[in-house]
Amino acid sequence: MNPPDTASSPTPASLRYQAQGWLQKSLHVLLSQYVANGLTVSLGLVLIMLAIFEAAGLAAASTAAVGVMITSLPDVPAPRKRKIMQMLPAPLLGAPLFMLVQLVHHDELLLGIVVTAATFLAVMMMAWGKRGGPICFSLLFSTLFSMAAPPVGTLEQIALHGAWFLAGAGLYLLWAVLTTHLLNARFRAQLLAECLHSFAQILRTQARRFGPQPDHSALLASVLQQQATLADHLQNTRDVVLESPTTPGRQRLAALLLSLLEARDHQLACDLDLDFLLEHSASVAALPALQLALDGTAAQLEALGMDLLLSRRGAAISPITDLRPQLAGALPPRTQPADPLAPDPLRIDTTDPLALLHNMADRIGHINDEAVKMAALARGDLAPVLTAVRTQWQLFVSATRWSWKPLLGQLTWSAPTLRYALRCTLAVAAGYGVSLHLPWVAHEYWILLTIVVVMRGNLAQTVQRRNARVAGTLLGCALVMAVLAAHPGARTLFGVVALAMGLAHAFALRRYLYTSIAATVAGLLQAHLLLVGIQPSFAMAERLGDTLLGALIAWLFSYVLPAWERNQIPALVRRSVQAQLKHAQLALALLDDSKTSDLPWRLARREAYNSLSDLTLATQRSLAEPQKVRPPLEPLEALQARSYQLLAQLTAVKSLLLLHRAQLDMAVAQPALAQSARCIAAELAGTDTAGQAIPEAGPPVAGQPFQPRPDPLLAADLTPWLLRRLTLACAMASELRQAQARALAEPAEPTAARNGDDHHPL
Repeated sequence: MNPPDTASSPTPASLRYQAQGWLQKSLHVLLSQYVANGLTVSLGLVLIMLAIFEAAGLAAASTAAVGVMITSLPDVPAPRKRKIMQMLPAPLLGAPLFMLVQLVHHDELLLGIVVTAATFLAVMMMAWGKRGGPICFSLLFSTLFSMAAPPVGTLEQIALHGAWFLAGAGLYLLWAVLTTHLLNARFRAQLLAECLHSFAQILRTQARRFGPQPDHSALLASVLQQQATLADHLQNTRDVVLESPTTPGRQRLAALLLSLLEARDHQLACDLDLDFLLEHSASVAALPALQLALDGTAAQLEALGMDLLLSRRGAAISPITDLRPQLAGALPPRTQPADPLAPDPLRIDTTDPLALLHNMADRIGHINDEAVKMAALARGDLAPVLTAVRTQWQLFVSATRWSWKPLLGQLTWSAPTLRYALRCTLAVAAGYGVSLHLPWVAHEYWILLTIVVVMRGNLAQTVQRRNARVAGTLLGCALVMAVLAAHPGARTLFGVVALAMGLAHAFALRRYLYTSIAATVAGLLQAHLLLVGIQPSFAMAERLGDTLLGALIAWLFSYVLPAWERNQIPALVRRSVQAQLKHAQLALALLDDSKTSDLPWRLARREAYNSLSDLTLATQRSLAEPQKVRPPLEPLEALQARSYQLLAQLTAVKSLLLLHRAQLDMAVAQPALAQSARCIAAELAGTDTAGQAIPEAGPPVAGQPFQPRPDPLLAADLTPWLLRRLTLACAMASELRQAQARALAEPAEPTAARNGDDHHPL
């Protein structure tokens, strides 16, 4: 559905449309896995705090709440079987740090040494990437909340505080494992709905390329950004949805996810030849129909995602309309039918605009086919087929073991994680030193807390966090003053802290300003509870001053031992090109109908998408860095565009091989595929491989037999289209190689790994 024209003054129809859009967005957020996860955190925190409060008093409950908080940070939707290993490092490492700070709290020098050493240890957890991010901030918060607690005088008191800390952490571990099992089916549906929503946004952007006077460069950049977002969502979804697909409900969702991946491939290829078609008036007249088909499919996928969020089942889920008849009726008839008496594929003109238009409509039709299939799977009208995934789902999910290899890989001077850890440690040391000499009653833990949540592994995110943190602290302080002015009891404060903690958890990856406000409320009230008996006063001006000072220190130290993106990009470029090479080899390989599956290609395809997304994000982050240290953007943008286009060409080839093999002349296609594989390998590997055999893709994997599906929109013989795609793919590989050479021409400090700063702390 397209919005009504709002260029003039708003009309009742436009206002109603805007209200409906706002309602849909709000409902999408409220029913998401983020909010559900935040609510479980809130409920677990308040139940544990109340239980310990009733059993042992306020001091024990306040200390146990710290254990709950630091254990809850890694509590995100995850596979059931690895939940404990995902969360266990937080309390195991956090409890000793909490007690060690208590032990040296009376000595300013020793306290400073412990805090700075703990900061370095915590930030080095970023070596494990997204898994290590929450553990990093769990350790930092354990240290800083221990600083907020009143000093204790004896070892027995320290041991008692540590025991209550571990009690809260242990109880929350049990709570997290229980809720993960209870909500597993719900999380599967919510994560899948998030992916459907993200993919629908890509389709809408894609549809705009078919509109009048599109800005193709801007739209391509937008699609690349949206593809990066979708890639991140997809990996989280794979980890949960593809875990043990043994029940009918899980199998339906797993099959739905695989169908979404197929639709993404068809989307990638659906704008091939668009620039050529825009130059021909005969084809331009039909493009609005293709745009309408993409927009309509996007709207129906969004509706399907909402059905999943609302837990609708069976007939309550609306089917998705088959748009192939509509597409066929909107296109002009083909003017060059194949001659059955002379079926030479080389005589068919593959540059005929109407023929290209029909092929583009076919690709859009395939997107709609997969959407129809997804709705049928969700309704239960279609049985899921998961031959490969059912027995080999472990190949699709993230690693679960904690090994030393990622850490050892970051113990070099050029490694971004080591530089980030040193930079953050120096900033914390400076902040601690400054806090000891402030003219007002400084809360050094608040200054240090601001530093560690604002400072990121790159300048772009640091600047973003700095602004949101200052604004969030100002608003959070005002809310805390309002709460404390009512002189609430302990139980009320427990509820407010739990609610704020849940909100901070829910919006950490979506709206950091909201997280900053909620985290300020939770942090200040938690500190207030820890200082029970001392009658703490709250001065908003002092807290704001501490926040401004901490944000300033974090920003200034972002320029110390920087890990500029230009130093990380060469490794990302090489990884992306290598992934393209592997994907090309497998995309062009013919499968034996009965003995092999396309599973190796699917895994290579995932790496191609992920590596391109990482490169796209690194390039975007570099825009916030000083001009003199930015990498050359033009070759990087060209490399991303060529990578995207090569993926599109190879996806079109793979679709022909999987869906229309019966319409190919294999006597012509087979040597062409082999020659193209050698050509692309020679270009992307940078070596002369002409005449050599194509590398083996690996041992065959038992899978589903191939089933060709002729399409009425297409010619009887699709061999010329295959040859066209192969020729364009080879040319695109050559351009990609040239873009790679230009991107790597700028001198840069090599590195072997990317930043591990994808997780957002409170």
